[in-house]
Parts: sequence; structure tokens; C-alpha cells
Amino acid sequence: MDVLQEYNRWLSWPGMDAETKTALSAMTREQVEDAFYRDLAFGTGGLRGVIGAGTNRMNIYTVAKATQGLADYLNKQRKNPSVCIGYDSRIKSDVFARVAAGVFAANGVKVFIWPRLMPVPTVSFAVRHLGADAGVMITASHNPSKYNGYKVYGADGCQITTQAAAQVLAEIEKLDLFRDVHTGSFEEYLEKGWISYIPEKTYTAFVENVKAQSVLFGEDVNKATAIVYSPLNGAGRWPVLRTLSEMGYTHVTVVAEQAEPDGNFPTCPYPNPEIREAMELGLQYAQRNNADLLLATDPDCDRVGIAVKNEKGEYVLLSGNETGILLLDYICSQRAKHGKMPEKPVMVKTIVTMDLAERIAAHYGLETRNVLTGFKYIGEQIGLLEAQGQKERYVFGFEESYGYLTGTYVRDKDGVGGAYMICEMFSYYAARGIRLTEKLLELYREYGYCRNTLHSFQFEGSAGFAKMQRIMARFRQGIPSFGGLRVEKLLDYSLGLDGLPKSDVLKFLLEGGCSLVVRPSGTEPKLKLYLSVTAEDAQAAAAIETSILAEAGQYFA
Repeated sequence: MDVLQEYNRWLSWPGMDAETKTALSAMTREQVEDAFYRDLAFGTGGLRGVIGAGTNRMNIYTVAKATQGLADYLNKQRKNPSVCIGYDSRIKSDVFARVAAGVFAANGVKVFIWPRLMPVPTVSFAVRHLGADAGVMITASHNPSKYNGYKVYGADGCQITTQAAAQVLAEIEKLDLFRDVHTGSFEEYLEKGWISYIPEKTYTAFVENVKAQSVLFGEDVNKATAIVYSPLNGAGRWPVLRTLSEMGYTHVTVVAEQAEPDGNFPTCPYPNPEIREAMELGLQYAQRNNADLLLATDPDCDRVGIAVKNEKGEYVLLSGNETGILLLDYICSQRAKHGKMPEKPVMVKTIVTMDLAERIAAHYGLETRNVLTGFKYIGEQIGLLEAQGQKERYVFGFEESYGYLTGTYVRDKDGVGGAYMICEMFSYYAARGIRLTEKLLELYREYGYCRNTLHSFQFEGSAGFAKMQRIMARFRQGIPSFGGLRVEKLLDYSLGLDGLPKSDVLKFLLEGGCSLVVRPSGTEPKLKLYLSVTAEDAQAAAAIETSILAEAGQYFA
């Protein structure tokens, strides 16, 4: 792409809106380069990028072009196709949702759109509940406020496959984003019936499905548990509070500064419950209210972070791996106790998620299925079971990045369901005088100590993208050891290992039951390093982790 030529085409386009034209006029040469050096990449995660003017930005033109490509794809695949659309609290999410709806309607695609901001899993649910052919969620998940994105679902409620994404991309690449996009007025198509609001009964059906995931089977719990909840200025507030209230959890305090939707995220610039800074205000509320449990969901409410008190009364943040294995053990133990475990039960996790989960699953007789990073691959496994008439075999799925799914009612991680099940698990153990930190130590004593950590390295812009590619090439050259631990095997998933789709992921299996995974993020300009360390105790594991990280970090320089 000729950067300056494309920039000038945008600047001189007769139909350019005033806001975009002003932004273009104010750009420096460096900003022009970054905004136009490529088209915003469309993949299995759809689109994600910085909001602004340019081909490498999220704006009404790139959203409209992607939608036109998806509409062309749907019209070739289906007769009279339909699509469900949702959006979260991010800057311009509602605008982009309406633009997408107008393009779909102008192309003869029936649109069902949530009448207000809603969590990601409700789009996955609505697609299946309404029998739609696709779904679109306008969100950038947990990214900083300057980002937005466009996530695409198939008719099965799962994020689109690699093959489908390639076909949609092929349609997008045929288009000129100014000349080839058909669009129209949202209000006009709403009046004509091509656009309809998703009914309240669909929302109620979603909540009822979440509530149905309970594994108490008549047992008592302490629902007077004092809970502090933060939606981090996102979409989780209404469905999470509704679900908890209807299930009897009434002692819930909401973090006021983070209660209302606000895409600027004024109190947590990086609204990710994996990050302590995002949880800090919630921790302050928990301390002031002497809460038993802190919950926080990210802006599109598909991830849940928690903090609980330890034996000293101090609040401790649990990682996604720790919460995941606690949920896995709780769900399995309850099902086993009450005779509710299905035949040939299945647990699904990603390859970067704590391997300890496999030992817990095996204890309860569950088959473990390891999949690539991304919850769409967990959803895909549910779909495969469903195709065999065996979806009841699915018991639990989770990933280390704070994503959990108990049932098969959606095909993506669900922060609403995750929040509810965490509250049930917590209150179950609280009624029996057991802290979650104590239960976690019990699991480590029974199955062995395991430490899993994630380290991210940021690489912005076109130069950063090129550097990430060079770093991955270095790791592929064959490194004999990390931190004194010999590499026993290198798994290169770009070759399509274990029947999984090809993916730019490297996993080094180290002696002593340790491992290191390196992969570029599919949604952010980052390289991610996942460490899994098996050791006698936490102190020994931390020392080994430090040693591995110091050596691996040299390759990121």
C-alpha cells in the first residue's frame, strides 16, 4: 500500500465526515505511516485496533467495509441470512454497532440487535436462541480505552473458524471501503423491519440458563456473604446483579466509580481484572465494607477476577488458573457427590493453562482436551460433542486469562456465569468454614504445587510488528536450555500439531515438569510468555521462574 497516496485519498474523499477529516488533517508524518501502513487485520478474532482515522484503525469506514465483506459471505452461504449484534461500553461501540446494522440491512441481511449494551456471551447466546446465521460483538474486551474491535460469531454461537475467517477476509479484500460498501439509515431500516431489537425474553432466557448451572443440588450455602462487585465501567452490571439477586445474593456492594458504562475507564486505564491496578478500587471497597469476596468483570463481561481473604484476613488476588482449578474441583466434587457426573465427562482447557487441571480432571474421571489459546477452540469442542449427540459430556472449560464456562448454553467464556459460579462456590465453602485460600492449598497438597505466570512484552506500530516476527524467528532457532533447565522438546504449533489448527505458538517442554510458551497476541501488539513451573513449594517455584524468565527475556531485547 502506498501510504501517502491512500492518506490523500481519504483526505480528499468527497463524502468524508467532518470528524475524520479533522483528525486526518492534524496527523504528523509518523502518525500517517502508522495509520495507513496496512489494513486493520481481520482474523478469527475479527478486527481489533486503535480508534481513529486510517486503514489500520477502528472507524466507521473500516467497520463498514468488514461488515460488507461479512454480508457478502453470508449471502453466498445462506438464503435470507440473519445476524445478531451486540456492543459494550467502549468509545463508539454503539456507533459502530449501528453502522454495521445499516450495512447488513442494506445487503438484505436481517438484523437482531440488543437494545442496550450487553456482555459478549449474550451475543453467542442470542445467535443460537434466535436461530441467526452469525453474530457480531463490538468490543475490544480488556484493552485500554483507545481500542475497539469487531468480534464475529458463526451460526453455532462460537467465534468463526479459521476457514470461515479466511473466506470473509477474501470478500473484504475485494472491496474498496468507499466505493463498494452498501449502507443505509439505522432508523429507516428499523422502521422497515430489517432491523429488530432482541426481545427481553431472550435476555431472560440467558439469565435462566446461567442460573441453571448451579451444582448445589439442594445443599445449603451462606448467601449472606458480603460481596463487592465492579463491572469496571462495562456491560456486566445488569446481568450479574440480576443473576445474583434472583439466586438470593442480596448483600452486594457495587463500586460506584466503576458502576456506570464509560469507555474512558477513568479509574482503571487498563480495565483488565488480570491486572492489580484494575482491581485496586474494588480492594479499597472490600476493605471498607469488610467484604468476604471481591468480583470484577472486564468491560465486555467475559472475564472475571476475584480477591478473597486469607487466614490473616488479608485480601489476596487469585489468578485465572487458581480460580479455574478451584471451580473445576468444586463442580466435579459436587457432581460426583450427588451422582450427577455424565458418562465419559470432558474438561477442556488451552495449552497455556495450568497443567495441574489435568490431574484434578483425571481424579474425577474426566477426559482433558487441550486446545489452542482462545476460547473459540473450547467452544469448538462443545460443538463437536453436540454434533455427536453428546454435549452433556462437557463439564467445564477454562483458560488462564480469567475465562470460564460451565454449561453449553453459550460457546464463549461467560463472565456472568463465571461470577455466579464463583459466588456459589465461595458461599458453599464459607458455610463449611473453609476459605478459598485454604482450599487452594489443599489442592496443591493433593496434586502437587504448580506456578503459572504470564509476562507480556509490548511492541507498538509497524516497527514493533516486524520486531515481533524477528523474535519468534530467534526462538525457533533451537535453544538448548532456559534457566539451567534443559529443553526436552520444542512444540511448534505453526506446523499444525496434535490435529490443532496451525498457529504461531512455540511451547518448550523443560526438564523437571516445567514449560515455557511464546506466542504473539492475536488482539494486541504484544508477545506473550507463559511459564509453568512445577516445584516443591511456592518459594522454590518462584526461584525457578525468575531464572527461566531472566534467560528467556534476553531474546526479547
